[in-house]
Amino acid sequence: MLQDRYGNNLATSSSQARDLYVEAVDKLLGAGPGMRAAFEAVTAADPGFALGHCGLARACQITGDVVAARASMATARSLAGGLSTKDASHLNALGLLIDGKGAAAYPAIRQHVGEYPRDVMIAQICTSVFGLIGFSGKPGREAELLAYTTSLQPHYGDDWWFLSQHAFSLCETGILDRADQMIDRALAIKPDNAHGAHVRAHIYYEAGEAQAGMDYLHGWLPGYDRHGLMHSHISWHLALWTLGQGDMDGVWSLVDRYIAPDASLSFPLIVMTDNAAILYRAALAGHPVPVERWQAIADYAHRYFPNTGVAFADVHAALAYAMVGESDALAEIVANPAGPAADVVRELASAFQSIIDQDWPGAAAHLATGMADHARIGGSRAQRDLLEHTMVAVLLKQGQGDEARRMLAMRRPVQAGKAPVAGL
Repeated sequence: MLQDRYGNNLATSSSQARDLYVEAVDKLLGAGPGMRAAFEAVTAADPGFALGHCGLARACQITGDVVAARASMATARSLAGGLSTKDASHLNALGLLIDGKGAAAYPAIRQHVGEYPRDVMIAQICTSVFGLIGFSGKPGREAELLAYTTSLQPHYGDDWWFLSQHAFSLCETGILDRADQMIDRALAIKPDNAHGAHVRAHIYYEAGEAQAGMDYLHGWLPGYDRHGLMHSHISWHLALWTLGQGDMDGVWSLVDRYIAPDASLSFPLIVMTDNAAILYRAALAGHPVPVERWQAIADYAHRYFPNTGVAFADVHAALAYAMVGESDALAEIVANPAGPAADVVRELASAFQSIIDQDWPGAAAHLATGMADHARIGGSRAQRDLLEHTMVAVLLKQGQGDEARRMLAMRRPVQAGKAPVAGL
């Protein structure tokens, strides 16, 4: 029977469909350009290949096309007759996710991975800070993510996808030496792995090696098609380091070419959150940010995230609404947060309201509560530094410079002695 790159039997008799499926899976695992088209080629080569339609559903979901994802999932389900136990479980677990039933999908996925750990298309759903564990909203999710990728190690060994994802888990829990070695090995095996390049940038960031990070991305990014899923976000990492150098012409150039809503080719969550973050971090560093830029983000939030429930999006939407004075939209997030991290969202949104009101003690109180476990909102440590820097700015507004420096040294020691906030 034909098999994929991980030794899983594939229910297709078409060697062409198998070869195309292997290529499409690698594109998805490495955030290569054209992942959706790659799975469409699989289903064209064998319209009866259920897992090909599952893969297309996942690719559509990742790129933000929920309608197409559900249509592909419906096709996969219509082909469920006669599937093996493994493939039926694969279809069920992914189907729950595509249906938006995350609470039911997670145990189904974990059970499937426990029985079929090398079914990478299901295993990958729980990896990364943007996976089901990363966005669970639960306390301790960083440790859980590390435990999950550690459990996969005996089954994947020296595989470039696994090495990249385990390196990210290690990085986010502060185990930088092992993360560094692992990501170097992953990129040596597959240098064009965009998820790997992204993790490489995070490790440089967490180690405080800004120049090394900039040099790496300046060398790596030109070879990555801007239609690739991670191009915009990796450009955001470069923009952060460019901001740290005070080169605002360079920052705005990156934003306008690759990151802004009318330029980015990434999925909506990244577009909205990266833009809000780079604008606010520029403002915190003392650089003027035209209100038109903020309005574009607020408008984008209204369009793509009209309802609360995705904590990472809600926090950044609240920030954008605060910056343009849309008090009703901000008040709605404060009053009606949703999802497992709703309590954290309420505190952080309230903090932004207090900042606009120049109620610095109130802002500090809300931030302190929300930051007690801000990992629950999702995103990486690098992304959540926006909150750390906001607290620094609020303390400085109250004349508490020593406390601001002490807080940064205790919570983010790699940034101690630097000045990510004006006046620090």
